[in-house]
Amino acid sequence: MPSFELLPGAPDSPVILHIPHSSRRIPPDVRTGIVLDDTALERELDHIVDAHTADLAEMSAKSAQCPPWRFVNRLSRLVVDPERFPDEREEMLAVGMGAVYTRTTHKGPLRPADTDPAPLVERYFRPYARAVTDAVADRLAATGRAVIVDVHSYPTAPLPYELHAEGPRPAVCLGTDSFHTPPALLAAAREAFAEWETGLDSPFSGTYVPLEFYGGEPRVSALMVEIRRDTYMAEPGGPVGSGLTRLAGALAALVDAVSP
Repeated sequence: MPSFELLPGAPDSPVILHIPHSSRRIPPDVRTGIVLDDTALERELDHIVDAHTADLAEMSAKSAQCPPWRFVNRLSRLVVDPERFPDEREEMLAVGMGAVYTRTTHKGPLRPADTDPAPLVERYFRPYARAVTDAVADRLAATGRAVIVDVHSYPTAPLPYELHAEGPRPAVCLGTDSFHTPPALLAAAREAFAEWETGLDSPFSGTYVPLEFYGGEPRVSALMVEIRRDTYMAEPGGPVGSGLTRLAGALAALVDAVSP
């Protein structure tokens, strides 16, 4: 299985659904660098994985009138987290969760504190970043614009690693960027998810845009959709519930609203 996959949508679709945190897969040679035993590792994956979000994106793509493209991480974020900065700009380094995590969701050891992140960054992070950049460039060339919808989930109760856990935890949190999230995109998301309580940038904020385009290419717009897990699954890491189908319909409505 590849470490990531770009699943084609309609040729004229500008939309890329980005699914970075849905997998539990850890290659055996990476597993040897993690200090947790198998039981503890499975429990950590229950907490950290955005379970069923790849299924959510697939269901929405199948029901959208203009199917979006999907960029899916096929490895766990415990291998590398492709949405972190790979350097000192990353605020999550404060809790041991930069591009290569050394601490768990409960602030326990995941890898030795002196772990060198460079080999994993070179092997997994940089190829992923290049591939997403190429996918966005392809949509720009094909349609003149690109719309990245970053699909995540988050737990009902805060986990100890969260840096901004004191704010609201709505059913759907919409993460925005002052440059890349235009009012029309945000309005379309609010309308699509009108069935649920929505909020902005709490408990998680921002969007994912490849660094080549970040802050400089207005034709690339982006929005993060964070779905509270109790709306569609049993926590932590449990089976999916009936809410997933309704959420997939809402995501499809958002996709179609911002497509041609």
